[in-house]
Amino acid sequence: MASHPPPEPSSNSNKGWSEHEEIHVSSGGVQAYTDDDADCESRRPLLLGTAAPAECYSASAAALPFFFPALGGLLYGYDIGATSGATISLKSSTFSGTTWYNLSSVQTGLVVSGSLYGALIGSVLAYTIADYLGRRKELILASISYLIGALLTAVAPNFAIMVVGRFLYGIGIGLAMHAAPMYIAETAPSQIRGMLISLKEFFIVLGMLLGYIAGNAYVEVVSGWRYMYATSTPLCLVMGVGMCWLPSSPRWLLLCAIQGKGNLPETKEIATRCLCRLRGQTSPDLVSDQVNLILEELSYIDQEKQVGFREIFQGKCLKAMIIGCGLVFFQQVTGQPSVLYYAATIFQSAGFSGASDATRVSILLGLLKLIMTGVAVLVVDRLGRRPLLIGGVSGITVSLFLLSSYYTLLKDASYVAVIALLLYVGCYQLSFGPIGWLMISEVFPLRLRGRGLSVAVLVNFASNALVTFAFSPLEDLIGTGMLFCGFGVIAVASLVFIFWIVPETKGLTLEEIEASL
Repeated sequence: MASHPPPEPSSNSNKGWSEHEEIHVSSGGVQAYTDDDADCESRRPLLLGTAAPAECYSASAAALPFFFPALGGLLYGYDIGATSGATISLKSSTFSGTTWYNLSSVQTGLVVSGSLYGALIGSVLAYTIADYLGRRKELILASISYLIGALLTAVAPNFAIMVVGRFLYGIGIGLAMHAAPMYIAETAPSQIRGMLISLKEFFIVLGMLLGYIAGNAYVEVVSGWRYMYATSTPLCLVMGVGMCWLPSSPRWLLLCAIQGKGNLPETKEIATRCLCRLRGQTSPDLVSDQVNLILEELSYIDQEKQVGFREIFQGKCLKAMIIGCGLVFFQQVTGQPSVLYYAATIFQSAGFSGASDATRVSILLGLLKLIMTGVAVLVVDRLGRRPLLIGGVSGITVSLFLLSSYYTLLKDASYVAVIALLLYVGCYQLSFGPIGWLMISEVFPLRLRGRGLSVAVLVNFASNALVTFAFSPLEDLIGTGMLFCGFGVIAVASLVFIFWIVPETKGLTLEEIEASL
């Protein structure tokens, strides 16, 4: 296999590629670009050749580096599900167990959206601390924030303490949703990376389902909302202890050493041991070639420079930013929060009018989301990212126009709304749900990944807040039918964006994806 050597051969990459290890690339090779000055670019082929033997790994060794970070997603989903039941319990004069149950609409909004505001703060914090702490320590910090937030919320003696708890829990969400996909992406074998990151979305949905079940179990218990939030605390502890046990990301360790934050030979040895643990291999020689590949790519692309704010909006990071932020923006502004908000109303119009019916419907919707996410997990590394996105978003578009027609033309045909709702939920979980988080963890260059991904996560939560808070005023202004029609038009725009902008990353290592941008 041929490669263009760096200007000065380095001891870190003197092994090159072994004759048994080639790297899979798309046809025609992959080109990487390095900026020599403001007016000139030089090119070099990163890799030439055909597909190679896949990375060797143990499935059992790959499971735990996925499981403990994915608990951060499960705790995020649990909060969504539990809060829907907690607000009912908290405002009940019979079951609240407090003297301050008579909450205003603003106070109720703070309870519901407090974790969302906290997640926005967490995303901003991630921008400044993520590269300093590393992925593993950021997830440990997230688990601590989750734990303190859940305990404060559960034992809150008054409304103010409860809101503080909701904010702290939300900071944990922002940190976890930033660090978990990065840690999984940087530690997973390339051939199952898509499945594992998509499986994190499965954990989010599983958490929502568990939250709905907890809400259903405690909604008619005095102070039931306290039990709903306290139930998450054991998972916070498991996540924190598990992340303390896991090794750091080898890619992050090597990046720090290249940037002068550690002794390179010593760090290379530590990274090799970490990768051995992550792959379930006892001999460092089996993974040393992969460590050399990472170092060689770092030496090509001038990773030793410190990241500046302007740099994340330049060059290949700008392209990655457009891809990542575009996906998470369209993920929210195609109406995901609003469609789920209308789920209870739609099912009531179909004859499920009782409160207990509405609770069970939430559980059934959670099961549907779980099943469809499971389907996406199973096929994402075989079909690829683009086919799932194009097919799923096409279904979302059809479902939104069906919902619009129900509220404008077919008001007596409640089955149309039910079919549209189920189609929307299923297609969302096949496409935007898992693939959005997967793509933002893959496309950013290593040196800029922490800060770039924090911007993408911030865009995600900010878009969610925008849609959530603008929905009611827009509904009053133009009507429900026209609003869903508007979401449908946005979904068409997102299809165009996916078709022309979003690349296929199936089967490529993170270094190959970086070079292809």
